[in-house]
Amino acid sequence: MKLTKYIKPLLGVLVLVIFDQWTKWLATAHLMGKEPFVLWDGVFELNYLENRGAAFGLFQDQKIFFVIITVVIVAFLCWFYHKIPDGRRHFWMKLAVTVCMAGALGNFVDRMVNSYVVDFFYFKLIDFPIFNVADIYVTCSAVFFLVMYIFYYKEADFDFLSKKGPNKEIDDEAAVTGGNGGKKDE
Repeated sequence: MKLTKYIKPLLGVLVLVIFDQWTKWLATAHLMGKEPFVLWDGVFELNYLENRGAAFGLFQDQKIFFVIITVVIVAFLCWFYHKIPDGRRHFWMKLAVTVCMAGALGNFVDRMVNSYVVDFFYFKLIDFPIFNVADIYVTCSAVFFLVMYIFYYKEADFDFLSKKGPNKEIDDEAAVTGGNGGKKDE
């Protein structure tokens, strides 16, 4: 196994996590203890919040739960990434997994260091829960993956997930039909 193929995604995750942590540091330095910074009156503002739960305030103060869930999700994403074939066709799938992993790890860092996640983006117009850059990574990568799954990828593009592997079905058929795909010998 070539470990060098994992250098770019690891660097990507690292850069994205650093950017997420930097924005949270800025929010803490410039927004904590202050009135919200209004960017568009009645629509969008920067509003510091220490979120000890998940989206919509669920599971407040359940740090161990979030640690376990994050470890499971990151382990799954690593396994999934490892299974994705190399090549241009699967590039977008790998990109979505990389960005999603960065989001999970960005909030994980906050939970481990602070026992809460720093949120600061607030769409006041629709009273949407306050969120952060890592949340954007997770949401956008999930939506992107779903759109690609519906409109770009075919069922065969996910053959790498089966135990048989991508070409095992063809090999099985060749063994049954004598290797000529069921055509009569001429």
